[in-house]
Amino acid sequence: MNKKFYRFYGGLIALQEAWLNKMAASGYRLTRTTKAMYEFEPCRPGQYQYRVEFIAHKSRQGGEDYARFLTDCGCQVFFKNINLNYSFGKVVGRPWAEPGGRLASTATTYNRELLIVEKENDGKAFELHTTLADKLAYCKIQQKPWLFLFLVSAGCGLLFRQAAWAFFALPSLAGLIVYEVKCAKLKKNADLTEE
Repeated sequence: MNKKFYRFYGGLIALQEAWLNKMAASGYRLTRTTKAMYEFEPCRPGQYQYRVEFIAHKSRQGGEDYARFLTDCGCQVFFKNINLNYSFGKVVGRPWAEPGGRLASTATTYNRELLIVEKENDGKAFELHTTLADKLAYCKIQQKPWLFLFLVSAGCGLLFRQAAWAFFALPSLAGLIVYEVKCAKLKKNADLTEE
């Protein structure tokens, strides 16, 4: 019997990934997602593994090409939103994205910022980024939106002299620090491995 769960993780990618893997360990495989709904079907406990990939920096074609590549590698993929906006015709600027992804609309990459990747569990670690260079590049990509949000929020707070902008600046600073620490750990582990 299929089960539906209503959850919203926003940009908390690690929490979403952990929950999906917990569901798989309990014997449920993801079959469908909507903005805030996840639908599962029964499977053998631990039969599948999940990774959640941030792809908001890619153009629509870049995201679809990446999804096709993962599908060709034997994975199942689901595009997922990072926000709960229900409007039509929305356009969002993403100056931190690659060319082709800097203007996101409902016709391109808006509400398709994440990619949930499912792989059948073969007993091996499931990683989408295996080399240090790939891991560092991905970490920097995840850090850019937080940096942009912090700079805009802090800049507006200083410009308009309103403390309310701290409501946006402080969480974005926290996200920026989290990814800076993650990148530093990756570099440190690489230095230890080389020695």
